[in-house]
Amino acid sequence: MRDGSPYAQELALFGTRARRIRLAAALAVLAALPFVATPFLLDLANQVLLACIGALALMLLTGFAGLISLGTAGLLAAGAYCVGVLVREVGAPFWITLPAAAVLGALLGLIFGLPSLRLRGLYLAISTLGLHFVVVYLGGEYEAREVLSTGVMIDSPSIGGFTLSSGRAWYFALLAFAALALLISVNLQRSRTGRAWRALRERDIVASALGIDVQRFKLMAFMVSATMTAVAGALFAYFRNFVSIDAFSLYLTVQYLAMIIIGGMGSIPGALLGAGFVILFPYAIEAIAAYLPERFSNMEFAIDYAAFGVVMILFLLLEPAGLMGIWQRLRNSFAARRAPAVLSRDRR
Repeated sequence: MRDGSPYAQELALFGTRARRIRLAAALAVLAALPFVATPFLLDLANQVLLACIGALALMLLTGFAGLISLGTAGLLAAGAYCVGVLVREVGAPFWITLPAAAVLGALLGLIFGLPSLRLRGLYLAISTLGLHFVVVYLGGEYEAREVLSTGVMIDSPSIGGFTLSSGRAWYFALLAFAALALLISVNLQRSRTGRAWRALRERDIVASALGIDVQRFKLMAFMVSATMTAVAGALFAYFRNFVSIDAFSLYLTVQYLAMIIIGGMGSIPGALLGAGFVILFPYAIEAIAAYLPERFSNMEFAIDYAAFGVVMILFLLLEPAGLMGIWQRLRNSFAARRAPAVLSRDRR
């Protein structure tokens, strides 16, 4: 196969000139952002980058492999508490706690992925919900016995003598981790593993008939997703310098499911768009609520919940393809309008 063949260009990550230009522009914007953004906007950007890692992990499991999981908050908590316990009990450094969180995530993914070998659909989702309650219970017990339910304080990590304490330093660190998660996801999507996951999503019985080791690829999907999610939880713990079980409610799991639904199921760019939308949405509602009558000021939290539910329903009913579906329609519409002008110019 020649490098210039259409198939080779399709497999290349940035095989076309337009893709390379878009990549260069995106990198330029991302590199300049922390130097022009306010501390508040920089904190929002860091929250979005953290969410992108977890959203990509869930997209691999649910969007590509078709395996529903309600254990995202539990895995985030597992990664965060792995850091909290290791730092508090033995003073473990960053380069030990992060791999430890990844190993713990892979182990939990293996254990709680085993039911997927026999269950599917709603039954599988309920079984993964057990992961959330197990981790929350263990984390709550540790807090109650060791820190009197006040949460675990964590010092800022040091890498090569440099301490990640400022918002700008965290931005570049989280951008690197998010880029790594994106690279892993893209490569998995385009690999034999990604094709096997898509076959499982469509029909696992047919996938088995085609010679795909269904059990192995299901467990692999759970382990890869859980590893990435646990690492995101560990980074969250370091970023906030604090771990409390109250931060990992079922609502957090719903938010991550909303990210991949609103962004566009089965789309890696959709996971990124969905993460940004869900993280920034409450702040947009807060800005709008500031203009509401004063009697609604103490209902801001309820308005946020209600608005989030309405948006979820609207996307499910009116735009199942999510934000990526809207983007693709806009792009196709622009291309359709541009095509006659190009043909007319060529004829002249």
